[in-house]
Amino acid sequence: MAARDRIVNSDPLESLDHARLARLLPDLLLIGQLIDRAGMPALLGEFGVDGMRDVAIEEWQAASPHYTRRMKEALSITGDGVAEIFKGFQLDVGAPPEFMDFRYAVTDHDHGEFWLDHCGALMDVEPMGDRLVTTMCHDIEDPTFPATALATNPRAVVEPVHRPPRSPEGRTPHCHWTVRIDPDSEPAAWPEPAVESASSRLIDFAFEPPEPRDTTGEGPRDDYAGPLLTDLSFPEFTAAALVRMTREVYLQMHLLAVGFHQSVRRRSDAETADRLLAYQATGIAGVAAGRIRDVLGVEGDAHGLAAVLDLHPLAGPTAYTGYSSSVSGDGASVTVTWDTAADAFADDTWMPLLARDGLRPLAAAAQAVDPHWTVERVPSDSSRVEAVLRLGDVPAKESDEVAVTRISTGAAFDFGPARTPLPITPV
Repeated sequence: MAARDRIVNSDPLESLDHARLARLLPDLLLIGQLIDRAGMPALLGEFGVDGMRDVAIEEWQAASPHYTRRMKEALSITGDGVAEIFKGFQLDVGAPPEFMDFRYAVTDHDHGEFWLDHCGALMDVEPMGDRLVTTMCHDIEDPTFPATALATNPRAVVEPVHRPPRSPEGRTPHCHWTVRIDPDSEPAAWPEPAVESASSRLIDFAFEPPEPRDTTGEGPRDDYAGPLLTDLSFPEFTAAALVRMTREVYLQMHLLAVGFHQSVRRRSDAETADRLLAYQATGIAGVAAGRIRDVLGVEGDAHGLAAVLDLHPLAGPTAYTGYSSSVSGDGASVTVTWDTAADAFADDTWMPLLARDGLRPLAAAAQAVDPHWTVERVPSDSSRVEAVLRLGDVPAKESDEVAVTRISTGAAFDFGPARTPLPITPV
Protein backbone atom coordinates (compact mmCIF):
# COMPACT_ATOMS: atom_id res chain seq x y z
CA MET A 1 0.00 0.00 0.00
CA ALA A 2 1.43 3.42 -0.97
CA ALA A 3 2.32 5.81 1.85
CA ARG A 4 -0.37 8.26 0.83
CA ASP A 5 -3.00 5.50 1.03
CA ARG A 6 -2.28 4.61 4.64
CA ILE A 7 -5.12 5.35 7.04
CA VAL A 8 -3.95 6.96 10.27
CA ASN A 9 -6.52 6.98 13.06
CA SER A 10 -4.46 8.74 15.73
CA ASP A 11 -4.88 12.36 14.69
CA PRO A 12 -4.45 14.36 17.94
CA LEU A 13 -6.91 16.93 16.61
CA GLU A 14 -9.68 14.37 16.99
CA SER A 15 -9.21 14.33 20.77
CA LEU A 16 -9.56 18.12 21.19
CA ASP A 17 -12.91 19.51 22.20
CA HIS A 18 -14.67 22.08 20.06
CA ALA A 19 -13.62 25.09 22.14
CA ARG A 20 -9.94 24.12 22.09
CA LEU A 21 -10.00 23.53 18.34
CA ALA A 22 -11.55 26.96 17.79
CA ARG A 23 -8.84 28.60 19.89
CA LEU A 24 -5.97 26.65 18.34
CA LEU A 25 -6.76 27.48 14.72
CA PRO A 26 -6.05 31.26 14.76
CA ASP A 27 -2.85 30.59 16.70
CA LEU A 28 -1.69 28.17 14.04
CA LEU A 29 -2.46 30.73 11.34
CA LEU A 30 -0.29 33.21 13.22
CA ILE A 31 2.47 30.64 13.69
CA GLY A 32 2.40 30.05 9.95
CA GLN A 33 2.92 33.76 9.34
CA LEU A 34 5.95 33.70 11.63
CA ILE A 35 7.67 30.98 9.59
CA ASP A 36 8.72 33.76 7.27
CA ARG A 37 10.20 35.73 10.17
CA ALA A 38 12.08 32.65 11.36
CA GLY A 39 13.83 32.19 8.02
CA MET A 40 14.55 35.77 6.98
CA PRO A 41 17.57 36.41 9.28
CA ALA A 42 19.36 33.39 7.83
CA LEU A 43 18.59 34.57 4.30
CA LEU A 44 19.86 38.07 5.01
CA GLY A 45 23.11 36.66 6.32
CA GLU A 46 23.53 34.34 3.35
CA PHE A 47 22.26 36.37 0.40
CA GLY A 48 21.72 39.96 1.55
CA VAL A 49 18.52 41.97 1.18
CA ASP A 50 18.03 41.23 -2.53
CA GLY A 51 18.48 37.50 -2.06
CA MET A 52 16.15 37.50 0.95
CA ARG A 53 13.55 39.31 -1.16
CA ASP A 54 13.80 36.83 -4.01
CA VAL A 55 13.54 33.76 -1.75
CA ALA A 56 10.53 35.27 0.04
CA ILE A 57 8.78 35.84 -3.29
CA GLU A 58 9.49 32.32 -4.51
CA GLU A 59 8.58 30.77 -1.14
CA TRP A 60 5.08 32.26 -1.19
CA GLN A 61 4.61 31.70 -4.92
CA ALA A 62 5.47 28.04 -4.43
CA ALA A 63 2.97 27.63 -1.62
CA SER A 64 -0.07 29.88 -1.83
CA PRO A 65 -1.60 28.81 -5.17
CA HIS A 66 -1.63 25.19 -4.00
CA TYR A 67 -2.83 25.67 -0.45
CA THR A 68 -5.51 28.16 -1.48
CA ARG A 69 -7.00 25.56 -3.81
CA ARG A 70 -6.85 22.91 -1.09
CA MET A 71 -8.54 25.09 1.55
CA LYS A 72 -11.32 26.06 -0.83
CA GLU A 73 -11.99 22.40 -1.55
CA ALA A 74 -11.94 21.53 2.17
CA LEU A 75 -14.60 24.15 2.92
CA SER A 76 -16.75 23.89 -0.22
CA ILE A 77 -15.80 27.39 -1.37
CA THR A 78 -16.97 27.44 -4.96
CA GLY A 79 -17.09 30.24 -7.48
CA ASP A 80 -14.37 32.29 -9.10
CA GLY A 81 -15.21 35.86 -8.10
CA VAL A 82 -13.58 38.47 -5.92
CA ALA A 83 -15.54 37.31 -2.85
CA GLU A 84 -14.09 33.81 -3.20
CA ILE A 85 -10.59 35.26 -3.55
CA PHE A 86 -11.13 37.07 -0.25
CA LYS A 87 -12.38 33.91 1.43
CA GLY A 88 -9.07 32.33 0.50
CA PHE A 89 -7.21 35.23 2.10
CA GLN A 90 -9.11 34.76 5.37
CA LEU A 91 -7.81 31.21 5.77
CA ASP A 92 -4.23 31.89 4.69
CA VAL A 93 -1.21 31.85 7.00
CA GLY A 94 -0.17 35.01 5.17
CA ALA A 95 -3.17 36.81 6.69
CA PRO A 96 -3.72 35.60 10.28
CA PRO A 97 -6.73 37.34 11.85
CA GLU A 98 -6.14 40.61 13.69
CA PHE A 99 -2.34 40.46 13.35
CA MET A 100 -2.92 41.07 9.64
CA ASP A 101 -6.27 42.81 9.94
CA PHE A 102 -7.70 42.53 6.43
CA ARG A 103 -10.97 44.36 5.73
CA TYR A 104 -12.99 43.76 2.57
CA ALA A 105 -15.54 45.38 0.27
CA VAL A 106 -17.16 43.76 -2.76
CA THR A 107 -18.75 45.71 -5.60
CA ASP A 108 -19.75 42.76 -7.76
CA HIS A 109 -18.41 39.42 -8.96
CA ASP A 110 -15.53 41.12 -10.76
CA HIS A 111 -14.62 44.03 -8.48
CA GLY A 112 -13.65 44.53 -4.87
CA GLU A 113 -11.04 45.95 -2.56
CA PHE A 114 -9.24 45.14 0.66
CA TRP A 115 -7.20 47.11 3.12
CA LEU A 116 -5.26 46.42 6.30
CA ASP A 117 -6.37 48.33 9.36
CA HIS A 118 -3.38 46.77 11.10
CA CYS A 119 -0.39 45.03 9.53
CA GLY A 120 1.76 43.20 12.04
CA ALA A 121 4.35 42.52 9.37
CA LEU A 122 4.69 46.27 8.81
CA MET A 123 5.06 46.84 12.55
CA ASP A 124 7.98 44.40 12.50
CA VAL A 125 9.73 45.93 9.50
CA GLU A 126 8.96 49.65 9.75
CA PRO A 127 11.56 50.33 12.47
CA MET A 128 14.21 48.91 10.12
CA GLY A 129 13.77 51.66 7.56
CA ASP A 130 12.13 52.39 4.23
CA ARG A 131 14.29 50.05 2.18
CA LEU A 132 13.02 46.93 3.93
CA VAL A 133 9.47 48.32 4.01
CA THR A 134 9.57 48.82 0.24
CA THR A 135 11.07 45.36 -0.20
CA MET A 136 8.16 43.81 1.66
CA CYS A 137 5.24 46.02 0.63
CA HIS A 138 6.21 46.50 -3.02
CA ASP A 139 8.75 43.95 -4.24
CA ILE A 140 7.34 40.94 -2.37
CA GLU A 141 3.62 41.75 -2.33
CA ASP A 142 3.30 42.72 -6.00
CA PRO A 143 3.97 39.18 -7.29
CA THR A 144 2.63 37.20 -4.34
CA PHE A 145 -0.90 38.60 -3.98
CA PRO A 146 -1.63 37.66 -7.62
CA ALA A 147 -0.12 34.19 -7.04
CA THR A 148 -2.69 33.61 -4.29
CA ALA A 149 -5.58 35.08 -6.29
CA LEU A 150 -4.94 32.98 -9.41
CA ALA A 151 -5.91 29.81 -7.55
CA THR A 152 -9.46 31.21 -7.61
CA ASN A 153 -9.35 33.05 -10.92
CA PRO A 154 -6.27 33.32 -13.15
CA ARG A 155 -7.67 36.52 -14.65
CA ALA A 156 -7.58 38.33 -11.30
CA VAL A 157 -5.66 41.60 -11.19
CA VAL A 158 -4.46 42.89 -7.81
CA GLU A 159 -3.34 46.53 -7.77
CA PRO A 160 -2.36 48.93 -4.97
CA VAL A 161 -4.23 52.10 -4.12
CA HIS A 162 -1.52 52.96 -1.63
CA ARG A 163 1.00 51.03 0.49
CA PRO A 164 3.96 51.79 2.73
CA PRO A 165 6.33 53.45 3.28
CA ARG A 166 3.59 55.42 4.95
CA SER A 167 3.16 59.01 3.90
CA PRO A 168 2.11 60.90 5.87
CA GLU A 169 3.75 59.12 8.80
CA GLY A 170 1.31 56.88 10.65
CA ARG A 171 -1.11 56.69 7.73
CA THR A 172 -4.05 54.31 8.09
CA PRO A 173 -5.16 51.97 6.76
CA HIS A 174 -1.66 50.61 6.43
CA CYS A 175 -2.27 49.63 2.82
CA HIS A 176 -5.18 49.52 0.37
CA TRP A 177 -5.61 47.35 -2.74
CA THR A 178 -8.16 46.72 -5.46
CA VAL A 179 -8.95 43.35 -7.02
CA ARG A 180 -10.71 42.94 -10.33
CA ILE A 181 -11.41 40.11 -12.71
CA ASP A 182 -10.44 41.10 -16.25
CA PRO A 183 -12.30 38.77 -18.64
CA ASP A 184 -10.29 40.10 -21.59
CA SER A 185 -6.87 39.37 -20.12
CA GLU A 186 -4.83 36.25 -20.70
CA PRO A 187 -5.05 33.84 -17.75
CA ALA A 188 -1.99 34.17 -15.55
CA ALA A 189 0.44 31.29 -15.75
CA TRP A 190 1.37 29.51 -12.55
CA PRO A 191 4.66 30.89 -11.21
CA GLU A 192 7.67 28.66 -11.80
CA PRO A 193 8.12 28.02 -8.05
CA ALA A 194 4.56 26.66 -7.90
CA VAL A 195 5.30 24.44 -10.89
CA GLU A 196 8.33 22.99 -9.11
CA SER A 197 6.55 22.51 -5.79
CA ALA A 198 3.66 20.76 -7.57
CA SER A 199 5.66 17.53 -7.52
CA SER A 200 5.46 17.46 -3.70
CA ARG A 201 3.29 14.71 -2.26
CA LEU A 202 1.37 17.11 -0.05
CA ILE A 203 -0.18 18.85 -3.08
CA ASP A 204 -2.75 16.08 -3.51
CA PHE A 205 -2.52 14.53 -0.06
CA ALA A 206 -5.91 13.13 0.94
CA PHE A 207 -7.13 12.99 4.54
CA GLU A 208 -9.63 10.61 6.03
CA PRO A 209 -12.77 12.59 7.04
CA PRO A 210 -12.84 13.61 10.72
CA GLU A 211 -14.47 11.11 13.04
CA PRO A 212 -18.20 11.80 13.62
CA ARG A 213 -18.95 13.32 16.99
CA ASP A 214 -21.86 14.80 18.87
CA THR A 215 -22.30 18.31 17.51
CA THR A 216 -24.35 19.55 20.46
CA GLY A 217 -23.06 22.96 21.46
CA GLU A 218 -21.00 23.39 18.31
CA GLY A 219 -21.39 26.08 15.73
CA PRO A 220 -23.66 25.44 12.75
CA ARG A 221 -21.13 26.07 9.99
CA ASP A 222 -19.64 22.97 8.41
CA ASP A 223 -18.22 24.83 5.42
CA TYR A 224 -17.77 28.37 4.08
CA ALA A 225 -20.44 28.34 1.41
CA GLY A 226 -22.67 31.39 1.36
CA PRO A 227 -21.68 35.05 1.61
CA LEU A 228 -18.25 36.41 2.37
CA LEU A 229 -18.07 37.44 6.04
CA THR A 230 -16.30 40.41 7.57
CA ASP A 231 -14.55 38.06 10.03
CA LEU A 232 -14.45 34.35 10.70
CA SER A 233 -15.66 33.35 14.14
CA PHE A 234 -14.10 29.93 14.51
CA PRO A 235 -16.45 28.81 17.31
CA GLU A 236 -19.27 29.08 14.78
CA PHE A 237 -17.82 26.14 12.80
CA THR A 238 -18.40 22.50 13.63
CA ALA A 239 -15.56 20.46 15.10
CA ALA A 240 -15.31 18.54 11.83
CA ALA A 241 -14.84 21.77 9.86
CA LEU A 242 -12.25 23.00 12.37
CA VAL A 243 -10.30 19.74 12.03
CA ARG A 244 -10.37 20.05 8.23
CA MET A 245 -9.20 23.66 8.36
CA THR A 246 -6.46 22.93 10.89
CA ARG A 247 -5.07 20.06 8.86
CA GLU A 248 -4.88 22.38 5.87
CA VAL A 249 -3.13 25.10 7.90
CA TYR A 250 -0.45 22.58 8.86
CA LEU A 251 0.02 21.78 5.18
CA GLN A 252 0.28 25.49 4.41
CA MET A 253 3.26 25.63 6.77
CA HIS A 254 4.90 22.63 5.14
CA LEU A 255 4.37 24.16 1.69
CA LEU A 256 6.14 27.31 2.83
CA ALA A 257 9.04 25.16 4.02
CA VAL A 258 9.09 23.36 0.66
CA GLY A 259 9.13 26.67 -1.22
CA PHE A 260 11.87 28.04 1.03
CA HIS A 261 14.10 24.98 0.62
CA GLN A 262 13.64 24.78 -3.14
CA SER A 263 14.30 28.50 -3.62
CA VAL A 264 17.49 28.43 -1.54
CA ARG A 265 18.68 25.29 -3.32
CA ARG A 266 18.16 26.91 -6.73
CA ARG A 267 20.53 29.74 -5.88
CA SER A 268 23.07 27.73 -3.87
CA ASP A 269 23.20 23.99 -3.17
CA ALA A 270 21.45 21.28 -1.17
CA GLU A 271 23.76 21.65 1.83
CA THR A 272 23.04 25.38 2.13
CA ALA A 273 19.32 24.78 1.67
CA ASP A 274 19.33 22.21 4.47
CA ARG A 275 21.27 24.50 6.79
CA LEU A 276 18.97 27.48 6.24
CA LEU A 277 15.83 25.36 6.46
CA ALA A 278 17.09 23.97 9.78
CA TYR A 279 17.53 27.56 11.01
CA GLN A 280 13.95 28.34 9.98
CA ALA A 281 12.59 25.16 11.56
CA THR A 282 14.37 25.80 14.86
CA GLY A 283 13.22 29.41 15.11
CA ILE A 284 9.58 28.66 14.47
CA ALA A 285 9.64 25.48 16.60
CA GLY A 286 10.33 27.34 19.82
CA VAL A 287 7.84 30.13 19.24
CA ALA A 288 5.15 27.70 18.08
CA ALA A 289 5.54 25.45 21.13
CA GLY A 290 5.21 28.39 23.51
CA ARG A 291 2.01 29.58 21.87
CA ILE A 292 0.49 26.08 21.71
CA ARG A 293 1.34 25.53 25.39
CA ASP A 294 -0.59 28.70 26.24
CA VAL A 295 -3.58 27.62 24.14
CA LEU A 296 -3.71 24.26 25.90
CA GLY A 297 -2.97 25.69 29.35
CA VAL A 298 -0.74 22.72 30.22
CA GLU A 299 2.15 22.37 32.64
CA GLY A 300 5.70 21.66 31.59
CA ASP A 301 5.65 18.01 32.69
CA ALA A 302 5.77 15.01 30.37
CA HIS A 303 2.03 14.96 29.71
CA GLY A 304 2.02 18.67 29.00
CA LEU A 305 5.01 18.37 26.69
CA ALA A 306 3.44 15.48 24.78
CA ALA A 307 0.21 17.45 24.37
CA VAL A 308 2.12 20.41 22.90
CA LEU A 309 4.31 18.33 20.60
CA ASP A 310 1.30 16.39 19.30
CA LEU A 311 -0.14 19.66 17.94
CA HIS A 312 3.15 21.22 16.84
CA PRO A 313 3.97 21.93 13.16
CA LEU A 314 6.77 19.36 13.44
CA ALA A 315 4.04 16.78 14.07
CA GLY A 316 0.96 17.97 12.22
CA PRO A 317 -0.81 16.76 10.32
CA THR A 318 0.18 13.34 11.62
CA ALA A 319 -1.24 11.51 8.60
CA TYR A 320 1.33 13.38 6.49
CA THR A 321 4.30 13.47 8.89
CA GLY A 322 4.00 9.96 10.36
CA TYR A 323 4.37 11.35 13.89
CA SER A 324 3.35 9.65 17.13
CA SER A 325 4.25 10.05 20.80
CA SER A 326 4.00 8.24 24.12
CA VAL A 327 4.60 9.11 27.77
CA SER A 328 6.45 6.63 29.97
CA GLY A 329 4.52 4.88 32.70
CA ASP A 330 6.34 6.81 35.42
CA GLY A 331 5.75 10.13 33.62
CA ALA A 332 9.49 10.81 33.47
CA SER A 333 9.98 10.85 29.71
CA VAL A 334 8.30 11.36 26.35
CA THR A 335 9.14 9.30 23.29
CA VAL A 336 8.41 10.79 19.87
CA THR A 337 8.60 8.90 16.61
CA TRP A 338 8.31 9.75 12.93
CA ASP A 339 7.66 6.97 10.44
CA THR A 340 9.99 7.72 7.53
CA ALA A 341 7.60 5.99 5.11
CA ALA A 342 5.28 8.99 5.60
CA ASP A 343 4.85 11.33 2.66
CA ALA A 344 6.54 14.24 4.43
CA PHE A 345 9.87 12.45 4.24
CA ALA A 346 9.67 12.49 0.43
CA ASP A 347 9.08 16.26 0.32
CA ASP A 348 11.43 19.22 0.82
CA THR A 349 9.96 20.10 4.18
CA TRP A 350 11.32 19.81 7.75
CA MET A 351 10.95 16.03 8.21
CA PRO A 352 13.98 14.94 6.13
CA LEU A 353 16.11 17.24 8.29
CA LEU A 354 15.11 15.20 11.34
CA ALA A 355 16.13 12.03 9.55
CA ARG A 356 19.54 13.53 8.85
CA ASP A 357 20.26 13.98 12.57
CA GLY A 358 18.76 17.46 12.82
CA LEU A 359 16.95 17.34 16.18
CA ARG A 360 17.70 20.95 17.08
CA PRO A 361 14.14 22.03 16.12
CA LEU A 362 12.68 19.35 18.41
CA ALA A 363 14.88 20.55 21.27
CA ALA A 364 13.76 24.15 20.68
CA ALA A 365 10.12 23.09 20.84
CA ALA A 366 10.56 21.06 24.02
CA GLN A 367 12.60 23.73 25.78
CA ALA A 368 9.93 26.33 25.05
CA VAL A 369 7.63 24.20 27.21
CA ASP A 370 10.28 23.85 29.93
CA PRO A 371 13.96 24.70 29.39
CA HIS A 372 15.03 21.63 31.36
CA TRP A 373 13.91 19.15 28.67
CA THR A 374 16.72 17.29 26.92
CA VAL A 375 16.55 15.34 23.66
CA GLU A 376 18.33 12.08 22.91
CA ARG A 377 18.09 10.34 19.58
CA VAL A 378 17.23 6.64 19.77
CA PRO A 379 19.40 4.56 17.41
CA SER A 380 17.21 2.88 14.83
CA ASP A 381 17.15 1.69 11.26
CA SER A 382 16.03 4.01 8.48
CA SER A 383 12.37 3.16 9.00
CA ARG A 384 11.86 5.76 11.71
CA VAL A 385 13.23 8.78 13.52
CA GLU A 386 12.87 8.39 17.27
CA ALA A 387 13.90 10.47 20.26
CA VAL A 388 13.42 10.38 24.02
CA LEU A 389 12.93 13.59 25.97
CA ARG A 390 13.78 13.77 29.67
CA LEU A 391 14.00 16.54 32.21
CA GLY A 392 17.58 17.53 32.97
CA ASP A 393 19.10 19.44 35.85
CA VAL A 394 20.34 22.50 33.96
CA PRO A 395 17.98 24.78 31.99
CA ALA A 396 18.96 25.27 28.36
CA LYS A 397 19.59 28.73 27.01
CA GLU A 398 17.10 29.78 24.36
CA SER A 399 18.61 29.25 20.94
CA ASP A 400 19.61 32.20 18.79
CA GLU A 401 17.14 31.07 16.11
CA VAL A 402 14.21 31.24 18.53
CA ALA A 403 15.37 34.50 20.10
CA VAL A 404 15.54 36.18 16.68
CA THR A 405 12.11 34.89 15.68
CA ARG A 406 10.70 36.15 18.96
CA ILE A 407 11.62 39.71 17.97
CA SER A 408 8.52 39.72 15.77
CA THR A 409 5.53 41.34 17.45
CA GLY A 410 3.57 38.28 16.37
CA ALA A 411 5.43 36.01 18.78
CA ALA A 412 3.63 37.53 21.79
CA PHE A 413 0.54 38.78 19.95
CA ASP A 414 -2.74 38.56 21.88
CA PHE A 415 -6.00 38.11 20.02
CA GLY A 416 -8.72 40.56 21.01
CA PRO A 417 -12.38 40.04 21.86
CA ALA A 418 -14.43 37.96 19.44
CA ARG A 419 -15.83 39.91 16.51
CA THR A 420 -19.33 39.44 15.15
CA PRO A 421 -19.20 38.14 11.57
CA LEU A 422 -21.36 40.14 9.20
CA PRO A 423 -22.10 39.23 5.59
CA ILE A 424 -20.43 41.41 2.98
CA THR A 425 -22.87 42.01 0.17
CA PRO A 426 -22.12 43.71 -3.15
CA VAL A 427 -22.70 47.44 -2.99
